[in-house]
Amino acid sequence: MNLLPADWPAPATIVAGVSCRAGGVSSGVYADNNLALHVGDNAGHVLENRRRLDASLPGDKRWQWLDQVHGVAVAEAACDRIIQADAAYSNRPGIVCAVLTADCLPVLLCDSRGLEVAAVHAGWRGLCHGVIENTVARFVAGPGELLAWLGPAIGPAHFEVGEEVRQAFAAQPAGPASMAAFVPAGSPGKYRADLYQLARIRLQALGVRQVSGGGLCTFADRRRFYSYRRDGVTGRMASFVYRTA
Repeated sequence: MNLLPADWPAPATIVAGVSCRAGGVSSGVYADNNLALHVGDNAGHVLENRRRLDASLPGDKRWQWLDQVHGVAVAEAACDRIIQADAAYSNRPGIVCAVLTADCLPVLLCDSRGLEVAAVHAGWRGLCHGVIENTVARFVAGPGELLAWLGPAIGPAHFEVGEEVRQAFAAQPAGPASMAAFVPAGSPGKYRADLYQLARIRLQALGVRQVSGGGLCTFADRRRFYSYRRDGVTGRMASFVYRTA
């Protein structure tokens, strides 16, 4: 299984990272390691890819998969069913919080003692309307005790949005600071948006000071990552975090 470990100063009991697109059994537009059941891939292939992902990671564990809807709901990971939410939180060992992405920003969180974890699916809508804020609020640990890792997402060189997206962020409390993340593109009313910077602004405003990652572009790196904007019909990577003890 081809994995990219999260590069952050998390406690040794925390396992976190993102799957890459090599090393699975999916084929065609989903080749090779699609982890999503909702994109049209053969379900048997997806389940085998998930089995291989689980086997490649240490410890006994259960996975919380989400039905992601670009919202701001945060689920308590129960692992007995798929939950409609865009973030999952757990304070129990062996419970894997996971999100599926192919351009949207995955944000992984843990506390400095390694007791609490969360995974966030932060597309621009969820990011704008508070999915990160809602997730940080679920932690018992204060924001100053949290660590965040920003996984692979579409980079600002390839993420063009319209004026309506810029105005949606401008209307939020962090609006003035967020405007720096929008750079005019070639066409009138179009901007290059930096999801990494927008997430850092939100995290820093909350008091989360230890933020790592950000800078791996899904659109630009065809070999390692799926990208919906680049390919249309495609697979999804899984970003995951859990505590082993």
